[in-house]
Amino acid sequence: MKLPTLDWDKMNGLIPAIVQDASTGAVLMLGYMNRDALAATEAAGRVTFWSRSKNRLWTKGETSGDFLEVCSIAADCDRGTLLVLARPAGPACHLGTATCWGSDAPRSSAQHLEFLARLEQIVAQRIADPPEGSYTAKLVSEGLNRIAQKVGEEGVELALAAVTQSDEAIIGEAADLLYHTTLLLKAKGLSLIQVVAQLESRHAEKTAG
Repeated sequence: MKLPTLDWDKMNGLIPAIVQDASTGAVLMLGYMNRDALAATEAAGRVTFWSRSKNRLWTKGETSGDFLEVCSIAADCDRGTLLVLARPAGPACHLGTATCWGSDAPRSSAQHLEFLARLEQIVAQRIADPPEGSYTAKLVSEGLNRIAQKVGEEGVELALAAVTQSDEAIIGEAADLLYHTTLLLKAKGLSLIQVVAQLESRHAEKTAG
């Protein structure tokens, strides 16, 4: 999406750029861009700032290799701040933490749920390149019918746990069902994102109604 005309005069040619992890939603870092930095970011697809300490353009990761691969860029309502969605190739902070707010940075509920996206990536990797001894690889080798059977079994076990077992057991069975459902979706070439989109669509329809 094309950016609107930005207000470069507000901070003497610089605009704050907030970088957010496109997968987890975590705020990774804050930097400043001038026109050249924004142009370089858009051209190369990697976040580039104007370094006020170095007095030059600085591409995040140019030394460490921990680039921030750009997914999208948007401007705020005042056209004076940028929000950059990016996929980090490594830690965003030079101190080695995932974000510039340290290892104890507050995490939103969405970030806790983000592990489902990571789980989906792990499952996809093990389907594509099955490691020896992997339970996921074993199920995939046994075929879709076996995976579907496991989803059914785990669903029944969760239902039984809900009426006969402790909360801890219910959580464990729910985790098993989520894992096997994720595997089934990936085996069919589908994604949890599509499931979430379906839920969002249903909610929107009911709200509109």
